[in-house]
Amino acid sequence: MLKADEFSSVFSFRRAVFGEFFQVQVRPNGGEHPRLGMIVSKKTERRAVYRNLAKRVIRECFRARRGEIGGVDVVVRLRRPFRRDRAGEARQELHILIGRVAHVPALDRTD
Repeated sequence: MLKADEFSSVFSFRRAVFGEFFQVQVRPNGGEHPRLGMIVSKKTERRAVYRNLAKRVIRECFRARRGEIGGVDVVVRLRRPFRRDRAGEARQELHILIGRVAHVPALDRTD
């Protein structure tokens, strides 16, 4: 996902799960494949090295779980920065959050 309208539609749908490092929001996209949007801001993490690390972790987890998700738009927002020593914890948390998003009972896929 690249356009502001696509991100806005996910935010307005108001289905989110929260963790220590990430916030994951979802919205059905009417297609067969999931799409990923990321928000990793300078305000949250000043150093580009760690912003890029966060993006790599997000992409890696999304690719690993994309078969379970189905046709939804997923926006992952970095809530709290992490360094390499805590990257394993962040990966584990994101795997859990994406798994919870895939099984949200109130998610109506007909919107």
